[in-house]
Amino acid sequence: MLIYNSQTRKKEEFKPITPGKVKMYVCGPTVYDYFHIGNARPFIVFDVLRRYLTFIGYDVTFVQNFTDIDDKMINRANKEGITVKELGDRFIEEYFKDATALGIRPATVHPRATEHIGDIIKLVKTLQQKGYAYEVNGDVYFDTSKDEHYGKLSGQNLEDLEAGKRISVDDVKRNPADFALWKAEKPGEPSWNSPWGKGRPGWHIECSAMSRKYLGDTFDIHAGGKDLLFPHHENEVAQSECATGCTFANYWMHNGFININNEKMSKSTGNFFTVRDILKLYDPEDIRMFMLSAQYRSPVNFSEEMMGQAHASLQRLYSARDNMYFLFNHAEEKELSESEQALLAKVKESRQRFISAMDDDLNSADAMGALFEIVKEANITLNDQSSKTAIGETLNTLTELTDVMGLLTRKPPEEALPEDIQVLVDARADARKSKNWALSDQLRDQLKELGYTVEDTAKGQKVQKTK
Repeated sequence: MLIYNSQTRKKEEFKPITPGKVKMYVCGPTVYDYFHIGNARPFIVFDVLRRYLTFIGYDVTFVQNFTDIDDKMINRANKEGITVKELGDRFIEEYFKDATALGIRPATVHPRATEHIGDIIKLVKTLQQKGYAYEVNGDVYFDTSKDEHYGKLSGQNLEDLEAGKRISVDDVKRNPADFALWKAEKPGEPSWNSPWGKGRPGWHIECSAMSRKYLGDTFDIHAGGKDLLFPHHENEVAQSECATGCTFANYWMHNGFININNEKMSKSTGNFFTVRDILKLYDPEDIRMFMLSAQYRSPVNFSEEMMGQAHASLQRLYSARDNMYFLFNHAEEKELSESEQALLAKVKESRQRFISAMDDDLNSADAMGALFEIVKEANITLNDQSSKTAIGETLNTLTELTDVMGLLTRKPPEEALPEDIQVLVDARADARKSKNWALSDQLRDQLKELGYTVEDTAKGQKVQKTK
């Protein structure tokens, strides 16, 4: 498997530290509000990476944090007259609601920054003892001038960074690029005891402390949105490697941005949407389909047109799967025909193309193309005379691969018909048996209004959900 490593700016063969095991860390949300559609992309993309690594045989330890202490959280909690913990508890619960809707599996561990203050303080103390951090009036800063490799992840040059900034008269930092590891207590803010007085952690230090606790000094993959490359991930690398003397993460993966109707998402322009907003308009699986329609490093444009295309593509997958499910349940065991043998050979080739695409830096767009090759061949070859083996092997392959993508999560209609719909379907079957064509048509129209189509086949009624 090849992974584009943001640090080396090239594709590299993926070689985990421990054979058969993968340790990966993905930056999670700051839980002061519902997460937005831009956040949804890394959550979905790296959920698929985890699924794929598991699919090809790795035992994956997946860590995704919750930032539950920062300025935004403090400001909102104070505004609402509640504690920061109460705010964090509420939006962590809301995160799981939206993530579950989008098919995002829970991480192996979801650490919270406020539950790891001891680990954070220990890391800051180590940096100070090694001469990489300094204290000023209870604040502790990382001294970027002491790290000769600072900027290696993002390609930023420290001299250029400092030239582009000015230190104000009241700024206590030694260098413009220095960043806070620990912040002294301020009125109205949560605080914890520390060697530097009461205070709270800076943003960057939490991920270094928590990844180290659960994954060790060096782990395989660190991932997140492109917006985190600098300064967040750059600062993580600096403080972690200076503290441990070890490589922090061997592979860095960053997904591209999402534009809204060809414009950068921004609250000021009014095109900023939370996932909770979007879920009122679109099916969550359509959103997932949209996110996977492009290679993860490429920018994508969220629009009504693109969502319509994603919906149509997803329905094509569902239609093929549901048709095969119906055929399988009514098929007989028989010897494979030449056309069925050819079909299964093509399905096998498509499965390999899927794997090859995913092995090429998680190219979900090309992998999706392999899924539609299976659908195309199945639609051409399979019918109500096909053998159970041909239908079953094709269906199993499609199900196996769509599960890697987190798609086709709804049960087939025959398994999932609501009781009231099943009553209408059975009534229509009875009407046809008694040749009451008028009632049969009436029930078919009623089912259509409720979002179900009924097709009459030699094997009986085939019901499909349309909305």
